[in-house]
Amino acid sequence: MTGNPIDDCWRCAGTNWWEDRQRLADCGIGFGRNALGGKGGPYYVVTDPSDRDPVNPSPGTLRHAAIQEGPLWITFARDMTIRLNEELLVNSYKTLDGRGASVHVAGGACITLQYVSNVIIHNLHVHDCVPAGDANVRSSPTHAGWRTRSDGDGISLFSAREVWVDHCALWRCADGLVDAIMGTTAVTVSNSYFAHHDEVMLLGHSDGYAPDSGMQVTVAFNHFGVGLVQRMPRCRRGYFHIVNNDYTAWQMYAIGGSAGPTINSQGNRYIAPANPNAKEVTKRVDTEEGQWNDWNWRTEGDMMVNGAFFVPSGEGLEAIYDKASSVDPKSAALVDQLTMGAGVLGGPRDNGEAAAYAGLNYAGSATGGGGGVAGGGGNGYGYLGMVYGSSGDWSCRSCSMLSLTTLVLALICLHPL
Repeated sequence: MTGNPIDDCWRCAGTNWWEDRQRLADCGIGFGRNALGGKGGPYYVVTDPSDRDPVNPSPGTLRHAAIQEGPLWITFARDMTIRLNEELLVNSYKTLDGRGASVHVAGGACITLQYVSNVIIHNLHVHDCVPAGDANVRSSPTHAGWRTRSDGDGISLFSAREVWVDHCALWRCADGLVDAIMGTTAVTVSNSYFAHHDEVMLLGHSDGYAPDSGMQVTVAFNHFGVGLVQRMPRCRRGYFHIVNNDYTAWQMYAIGGSAGPTINSQGNRYIAPANPNAKEVTKRVDTEEGQWNDWNWRTEGDMMVNGAFFVPSGEGLEAIYDKASSVDPKSAALVDQLTMGAGVLGGPRDNGEAAAYAGLNYAGSATGGGGGVAGGGGNGYGYLGMVYGSSGDWSCRSCSMLSLTTLVLALICLHPL
């Protein structure tokens, strides 16, 4: 077992995942744990990476699959890059399951969940997303309508519920990588890899938007990697559980908020940047200290590295954090183990990320093999498929024998001196 409860559920179940793909829907954790996705529905295999007509999508395309009514489990026939001409409007009860292929949604508009529920997005690369709109786009078999200009988010949640984003890799979009606004709630973002971006994750529409007061989001087992600046996440009003993530560094801050959100940070590792003026994990955005003293922000069992520090506030009473607690935290000493598979599974992680980015090109929508394979870029994105893959081992890893050092660190985190 890996110790990661999500991966242990479907990768270590004693069955072959490709023979029982829909088991994934039983493995959710956190506030988005009840997202059914396409569980119980038929499979739809995407065979065509094109997006020629957003109003009348061709059968076999991702858009044609995503707009259908009823539960649908969407998979991909091969490696492909999908460059969307307009936002992909995903209907309720859908799973986008990229396992078994290297799938990039990139270089165009990206993914929008608006007024829908029960969606799972798993094992996709989502990057280089740009604004689109001022066009008609189909959202269901019976409805197509005018879309105003989009922001260029990687994954946009607008009044959505029961959503789970897992094992995705996101970077370099025009706006946010994952944004949840306008009353969205019951969301989990887990096991994903974020890199090379400014405003990473926005949770909450505006300080004055009262319906976001009930928002609940879990951010768990993610790796916030190189080249990130801020908003990991940036929260408004609601309840947010930040648990067992690995923060490699940030340029401004890691976790921010305004309008009195409740933030429960447990078992994370925060590695501060070298900049002596950017050591603080937290930031109360556009708010004077006298206004945020009673906001409920706590750090519990977090590991602070390289001078990182978290500024707590509020009463610190356990009952206050009930609405911001969604999964049992593990020791921060186990973060390496818990996040070792963060990002898209199936390809070796290349730690020479700066060099890998030099291979970026827009060579078109390549659909052959090669994505995420050592020695070849594929997908028209050079080696990016390698950068955000995990170590390439889809099997269950035994991590039951921890080193003495790890055990000591675990004890220190659980019982600080």
